[in-house]
Amino acid sequence: MAKKHRIISADGHTIEPPDMWERYVPKKFHDRIPRIVKDPMGGDAWEFLRGAPPMPIGLVTAAGKTYEQFHWYGSTYAGINQGCFLGRPRLEEQDKDGIDAEVLFPSQRTMQYFMANEDDAFHRAGIEAYNAWIYDEFSAPDRARLIPIAQMPNLGVETAVAELRQAKRHGFKGVVISAWPSGEENVSQQDEPFWAAAEQERMIVHIHGDILQKSKRAAPGSSKAAAEKVGGKQGLPSLAEMGGGIAHISGAMSRMIYAGIFDRYPALTVVGVEVGAGWIPMFLEHMNDFWWRNRTWTNSMLKLTPAEYYHRNWRVTFIKEAFAIKNRDAAGVGNIMWSTDYPHHGCDWPYSRRVIDEMFVNVPEADRRAIVCDNAAKLYGLV
Repeated sequence: MAKKHRIISADGHTIEPPDMWERYVPKKFHDRIPRIVKDPMGGDAWEFLRGAPPMPIGLVTAAGKTYEQFHWYGSTYAGINQGCFLGRPRLEEQDKDGIDAEVLFPSQRTMQYFMANEDDAFHRAGIEAYNAWIYDEFSAPDRARLIPIAQMPNLGVETAVAELRQAKRHGFKGVVISAWPSGEENVSQQDEPFWAAAEQERMIVHIHGDILQKSKRAAPGSSKAAAEKVGGKQGLPSLAEMGGGIAHISGAMSRMIYAGIFDRYPALTVVGVEVGAGWIPMFLEHMNDFWWRNRTWTNSMLKLTPAEYYHRNWRVTFIKEAFAIKNRDAAGVGNIMWSTDYPHHGCDWPYSRRVIDEMFVNVPEADRRAIVCDNAAKLYGLV
């Protein structure tokens, strides 16, 4: 299986080049596309809504910096690793880190700007622009090593199904959803055509962190709120606002399992991206116990236990979790996939091999290889 591969990152990122939106979005929308401005320390930043606080690029392009050098402000396109936004240099940066392939996801901050806009045409134009750029341009130098995932819009289930099928025809191996396909507040019967299409097309569905957008129709002023959120209306975010929290995906995972989606679409695969893995054993224990206690009075028709659906239908990615490796059997050796999160500040480029060695002390080679390579190779058809 994929013998030429040694290490595959199941979650990497990019940042769009300075002229990308101008080149890929129709001219009629150019008064609203993101544009480059300067941050308070002279670095580059993306301004979404004119006059709103811009989104600095520092911590999403921090690869190679020490912790003491981390800062949202002050980073420029000229100074960051060029592989952050150009495909060919990215291959060279992979080589330096010992990475044989990466699965690539869009910035959810940027995607949320378009998806929160009141204008559906602008919403769709922004999503289509990203998908065209990441596949036709960034990954073009070597799509066996640069594996792009298509962003889905939040314009209703019919549009989601059409975009998923278009992504399949274009060559994408999977899609990422930031909202439930129908645009409803929660997973619902209206989402069924999307899950059916994903199973039929053998397209992997990804949820990066959590379901972020909770409704289909944008409220007036929501694009301004989105722009202020990603830019930081009150200045730079605090540690608490930045997070550190994990397992937000557990809500989406449990809802999908309890809804019986995986009985109706047993070949559907969903990946929780950048959600960690160490929490999985406790979650599965809780889910099984909760289901056993309440399955009768709730008239649950599930054919399997919740844990069995996880092991059959779900994968999760993690970055640096020695605890997850110690508990890999309970989390599922075949269900967890290592990632760098390159070039975000959670990555350890160019020392990923050292980090992997530290996590996998005394771990059998077969388990190590599955988690850092073979699980991703099998899932994405890498040979």
